[in-house]
Amino acid sequence: MKDRKRVILEAAARVIARRGVRGLRMEELAAEAHVSKALVYYHFGDRAGLLHHTLRFIGDRAQRYTRHRPPGSGEPDGSLRELERRLTQELQETPEVRENSTAWGELRAGAVFDPALREGLREASTEWLREIAELLGRVAQTAPDTALVAAAERLTVLLEGLSTRWLTGALPVAHARELMRVSVTAEVEGLRAARPRAVCPVG
Repeated sequence: MKDRKRVILEAAARVIARRGVRGLRMEELAAEAHVSKALVYYHFGDRAGLLHHTLRFIGDRAQRYTRHRPPGSGEPDGSLRELERRLTQELQETPEVRENSTAWGELRAGAVFDPALREGLREASTEWLREIAELLGRVAQTAPDTALVAAAERLTVLLEGLSTRWLTGALPVAHARELMRVSVTAEVEGLRAARPRAVCPVG
């Protein structure tokens, strides 16, 4: 049997994906999770606590499927392939990815009205940007840190836009993935052509 907290968080992600943050009601969530409302409050304290944990749950779930290497993929990918894979895995026609991406978008929209949620999103976004910038740094090893972070931000903004267009049916997922790959290549080429980072002299 699954841990009760996980069951509640899975249900919260489903409800947020369907109704948005502002449409999240504890009664509906409890019914969705097949638990009592008292148990939801017991585990998460209040609505803010529930949203904070749901945000982390969605982020952790995304980490799992973006880092997952399909069976039979052989040797580990090179840094560029790993970077492309991490970004394009956010664009998959699977129920889990669709639900996760929709819920993430709803949490972003909810943060416009909720400062506490905004802080949690800022933390999650900072962690994501650091990881993407690190992957870019492995591919373009002489690029300055500021350029790596700026490239990570551009790719993230593009990914969020592509995800929204894909989820709303405005863009086929295959085309969204190809646009992401082309953009990764362009960013990497730009970073490799950038002025090398300064090296402090010794002594």
